[in-house]
Amino acid sequence: MLTALLIFVTTWGFTQHKYEWEHRIRKAQFPDEALQLISEKLQDAKRVKFYKETDSTKVSYEAKFKKDRLHYSIEFDENGVLEDVEILIKPVDIPDDSYTKMTNYLGNSFKKYRIRRMQQHYSVGKEGVEKTLRNAFQNLMLPSIKYELIVAGRKDDGYEQFEILFDAEGNVEKIRKSLPPNYDHVLY
Repeated sequence: MLTALLIFVTTWGFTQHKYEWEHRIRKAQFPDEALQLISEKLQDAKRVKFYKETDSTKVSYEAKFKKDRLHYSIEFDENGVLEDVEILIKPVDIPDDSYTKMTNYLGNSFKKYRIRRMQQHYSVGKEGVEKTLRNAFQNLMLPSIKYELIVAGRKDDGYEQFEILFDAEGNVEKIRKSLPPNYDHVLY
């Protein structure tokens, strides 16, 4: 009973809604400061794409590419200041103890769930921009990294999609309900 109450209070306290629309843009529409910062990282990169992301609270820009067999997503604010670097990962890339803690949380929070996407998340913090980029491109396992999971979970009222942020030890930091992608371009 206490566990169920704790999970409900934790989930309710952390939950926010995420209304996000992402659309592809040309390289010329991407902030110059951001391009200068990552131009060296884009050498030898494949499938380089640029996006403008409109959230319910802000506008940001994202560069997505593949380099050294890893899928990167580098996010900047509208002024071209680095916000974070994300790398697409699989369960084997997370330490066993942390992954077990995450799956236990998901099992207790949802009747059924499916992990749709996992990302290793390097935020710009005290280290600064250059060190954050260096750590991300060396794919270092640091105590400051986060794991972002996109989860389709079933509760009493049906399936919903959530974006859940875990710390390096597998503890929940933030949960946001995520809407499905915007399909305005599809004509019926």
